[in-house]
Amino acid sequence: MSTTTARAGGRARPAAHKGTRRKALTSTEGHAPASDHRLSLLRQMLLIRRFEEQCVELYSSTKIRGFVHLYIGEEAVAVGVNAALRPEDAVVSTYREHGHALARGVPTDAVMAEMYGKATGCSHGHGGSMHLFDADRRFYGGNAIVAGGLPLAAGLALADRMRGSEHVTCCFFGDGAFAEGEFHETANLAALWRLPLLLVCENNLYAMGTSLAREHAQTNLAMRASSYGMPAWTVDGMDVLAVEAAADRAAESVRAGNGPHFLEAQTYRFRAHSMYDPDRYRAKTEIEQWKKRDPIQGLADRMRSEGQLGDRTSQELEQEVLDVVERAVRSAEKAPEEPVADLLRHVTSEAGGAS
Repeated sequence: MSTTTARAGGRARPAAHKGTRRKALTSTEGHAPASDHRLSLLRQMLLIRRFEEQCVELYSSTKIRGFVHLYIGEEAVAVGVNAALRPEDAVVSTYREHGHALARGVPTDAVMAEMYGKATGCSHGHGGSMHLFDADRRFYGGNAIVAGGLPLAAGLALADRMRGSEHVTCCFFGDGAFAEGEFHETANLAALWRLPLLLVCENNLYAMGTSLAREHAQTNLAMRASSYGMPAWTVDGMDVLAVEAAADRAAESVRAGNGPHFLEAQTYRFRAHSMYDPDRYRAKTEIEQWKKRDPIQGLADRMRSEGQLGDRTSQELEQEVLDVVERAVRSAEKAPEEPVADLLRHVTSEAGGAS
């Protein structure tokens, strides 16, 4: 199990899950504010994990169709980074976005309904797994195109700067996107114009089925990003507290007008690239070694060792999350299909130019 001296900053603000009716954990184990915060981080990671495990079952039973890219193993990145962001900040995601959306506070029911393609989904059933969207929470969606979200994030950051706001735009992308021209164009313009942009590279070592070493001559992505004149550093993406501390430091510096920052979160996906992927390009021993660094188990073990998590609270937390996911499935099952008459709504312009 990896260790780190980085700890969560006191200004961190975990994203509120407005869509879930969270009950109070009834435990006699006293929680100091710091342990309450850690419990919130643990809950968010556990929610993402159980949500996606349920999606695997639903996909296998053909209730969810299309492409599904699981985030299992990478939960610490989404949760840690979103804990350092404010509600008024913007988030742009990738096609592996369930974790980002849930950590941002997009309601679990709305995300699950979107997985089903139902009208009550956060994208009204138009987007499915790869195109979750919630403008009210400034979650500007996933993008099926590798690196496609980067120019959009630059545009959002530019708009905020021109308005004179102190908002941060956070853009998640993978190591595969680092090889695309969109990354380098965005990084150059962001540094040139000193945009309030936080670039978070989720380096899980594989661009689909191609390992980082086979794709990049120089695999130190943070060092390469720094060549654009922006602060850049690497963080242990399997440690949610380390991620939160690094993201908080970067976001506050961006907010202070110091231009774009780059974080390379070194992480690993425990599942294949997508549900269609036979995953024959990785050694099973490598996967098992990374599983020993499970971010959820790592935080739970740390809290237990410091007297912040007991069996009763752990069991209640697990049951609470399972209940939330189960309610989301029931809600999605009962939700209506989008009317055929609305299939082009929000897709093409209406008569008279109205949208």
